[in-house]
Amino acid sequence: MKSLGTQILLDLENCNSDILDDMEFIKATLKKAATVAGATVIGETFHKFQPVGVTGVVSIAESHICIHTWPEYSYASVDIFSCGDEFNLDMASRIIEEGLQSSDSFSKVLERGLRQGQTDGGKDK
Repeated sequence: MKSLGTQILLDLENCNSDILDDMEFIKATLKKAATVAGATVIGETFHKFQPVGVTGVVSIAESHICIHTWPEYSYASVDIFSCGDEFNLDMASRIIEEGLQSSDSFSKVLERGLRQGQTDGGKDK
């Protein structure tokens, strides 16, 4: 595979439920994770659900950080993807995990990219 980026799928359990329902805090935490870990923030969109929950995306020049929260389960699902070498995905993960006060987390790391031999714009199938 020709790697074009790395993606971390982060599941955060036993988080602070009040924090998971605070859209401004979630937004600030994701933007902090992006900038401290070396990414360049280029956009954002967030939504507060009723009665509870937040979803959002911080667009970074290197790709994105996404979140969806379930305060009623003290759970958040986070997707961090980067195609840049300067962005530290592990650091971003730690900042988000600590910010949401998760006491139990697990993650899966995926390399994203082209299959072997895939060099002609998708014609090699």
